[in-house]
Amino acid sequence: MTDSTNYKHWSDPIVGRFLRIAASGAVPATWFQKGLPPESERTAKTGVLDIEIVSHCWQYSHFLIYQLSSLVLYPPQKATVTMTVYYNCEDTRTQAVLDFFGKQEVPGITWNWRELPKESLYRRAIGRNHAALASKADWVWFTDCDLMFRKGCLDNLADALQGRRDALVFPDKERITSLLADDDPMLNFDPKDLRAIDIDDSRFVEQERDRATGPLQIAHGDVVRAVGYCDSLRYYQKPAERWCKAYEDRAFRWLLESRGVPLDIPGVYRIRHVSKGRYTGSKLNTQIRSSVRKATSKH
Repeated sequence: MTDSTNYKHWSDPIVGRFLRIAASGAVPATWFQKGLPPESERTAKTGVLDIEIVSHCWQYSHFLIYQLSSLVLYPPQKATVTMTVYYNCEDTRTQAVLDFFGKQEVPGITWNWRELPKESLYRRAIGRNHAALASKADWVWFTDCDLMFRKGCLDNLADALQGRRDALVFPDKERITSLLADDDPMLNFDPKDLRAIDIDDSRFVEQERDRATGPLQIAHGDVVRAVGYCDSLRYYQKPAERWCKAYEDRAFRWLLESRGVPLDIPGVYRIRHVSKGRYTGSKLNTQIRSSVRKATSKH
């Protein structure tokens, strides 16, 4: 493994800022990536679709348990699903959740746990790119572990994707919670008493979406197999010393030359939370981050 002192180069902040400006549309995506597979050459799959869901978890087991539970409680009938989770075994609570669900036999669901070094897990695009290039699915849903696929979600998605060749689509709405505190009962579970658990629907409100944001990026399999997930942007494929803010989500849309096509997909739920357990740093730094999240939250 590369020594962590080599992860950060003096030019990294400059490159990062430049790529954020570039992804705003300031420069053509073709400067960095070969063209996408022509739409006419993408498979217009019909019938039972194969969907891969790509998630990742670092110190977020209290969300991951709901995500995996949603697949156990509401398994799809019109699609087969490969649930891929990138993780690191040093996160023992996440390891316990994965061990439990890996033993659950659910028709139509294949569990796929992929371990990464922490330094690679901290840069979310690394796992997403690995999955994109290796996937055999018709469609790949890049998401976060605080998202759930509840009743009718994946079956309605399968219906909506019949015969489509779009590079990128997304649910036009999701149901979200307010910002939950760390001591909220929803965010606590006993790792010694694991089970599939559901959420209290009354705590969620509907919110419309206008683009394929990080947890809501559903890409055509032929496209991601060809170009990966920011595979052409070396900066986003470098391991890091700590968790990195996911600016690559915007870069991915830029490279795919699409904000995404909105689709009516009910059953998409997301838990929102005040503190970011995956970040490292001082207690003061965590408090500042939490205060900013509260101040900028709309709900």
